[in-house]
Amino acid sequence: MNKKLLVNQVADNACLNSTKTKNLALSALTCSLLFAIGTATAADSSVTSIADAVTQGSANVDLNLRYESVDQDNALKNADALTLRTRLTLATAAYNGFSALVEFEDSRSVAGVDDYNNAIGNNADYSVIADPETTELDQAFLQYKYDGFTAKAGRQVIAIDNQRFIGHVGWRQDRQTFDALTMQYAKDDLTLDYGYLYKRNRIFAEVRDIDAKDHIINASYNLGLGKLSAYGYLLEEDTQVDNGIDTYGVRFAGAKDIDKIKLLYTLEYATQDADTATTSYSADYMLGEVGVGFSGLTVKLGYEVLGSDDGAYGFATPLATLHAFNGWSDQFLATPAQGLVDTYVSIGGSAVGGSWALMYHDFSADDSSATVDDLGDEIDAVFTLPIDKNYTVGVKYAVYSAGDAGAGKVDADKVWLWANAKF
Repeated sequence: MNKKLLVNQVADNACLNSTKTKNLALSALTCSLLFAIGTATAADSSVTSIADAVTQGSANVDLNLRYESVDQDNALKNADALTLRTRLTLATAAYNGFSALVEFEDSRSVAGVDDYNNAIGNNADYSVIADPETTELDQAFLQYKYDGFTAKAGRQVIAIDNQRFIGHVGWRQDRQTFDALTMQYAKDDLTLDYGYLYKRNRIFAEVRDIDAKDHIINASYNLGLGKLSAYGYLLEEDTQVDNGIDTYGVRFAGAKDIDKIKLLYTLEYATQDADTATTSYSADYMLGEVGVGFSGLTVKLGYEVLGSDDGAYGFATPLATLHAFNGWSDQFLATPAQGLVDTYVSIGGSAVGGSWALMYHDFSADDSSATVDDLGDEIDAVFTLPIDKNYTVGVKYAVYSAGDAGAGKVDADKVWLWANAKF
């Protein structure tokens, strides 16, 4: 079945259902876009004109239905959310090195399950689930490629290294993108990246997007034992108030097969200066991780430090995919002023056609005080199961146990169930 017919069938079914069940409705914009994308085909023939580039482009639909619950040991009500994210992508074929991509994203509450604080003002007496309803332009860029050089201008996803500093926060229904001009040169084992970011399109719909004047620089080289990266991320919000977070670092990550065992290793160090009109702070970042893969299992041990400047400022990574680090309960999206030390161990493997992982975190302060030292611990578990090539289902659980009362944290349990379909 060709993509045009497939997408039109998806549109027919989705929009027909939307007329029957109000709470399951896709937005009118989503339905219209599904039909529009159905006009694109994936014919395999040479591109000799702009018209060919359009008609020989690709169309993709990504649907993510997710239930999330949050139970915290405080005065906030327990939160429940059932949301559907629809992502529609239309990309042209390349013509003389040029191509374009347009992508729309829609996130809706489903079946009336919307008892949650969406982080932008709805239901403030509930715990936060950061998936507000929104319909927006997710990506729209023009790209040029030639002999290892790639340039993109417009709204785009940017993910560098392991996304500890620059990422797309893809776990949330409204992922993070950037309005930017990016350039990359990749030849043999060398890759050079530069980007100027003038807007941060964050995960909270459009109301909390941030105008910026960010410069991101990353150079990497593949060695025999792994990839060596050096980077500089110079971040500045475009406001009337002086501000800036400048981070410079180096990272080495790799793997080595030794008989039937795979040895994994990562080392990283960075230094950061954060300035405003009245303050100036400095802090360091360190990561050491080792692991082994054997008999279908992977075991890792890690030690990560987001340092503190004398208990007044914690090392910050505001553009990171934060959910992927320091526990899935999202207790440390902002680093405490005392800093954060995360000692963790994980084990993962495969079972019944899917993949699973367990992880334990022990958190403590980098610069402890009389009231803040123990920052708690967390256990995380996940299982994902692909069904055919187009579908995936999964379940994930996080339980956080608070440490010292002075840290301001409380016990928290979070559960996720989801089903994803891609066409």
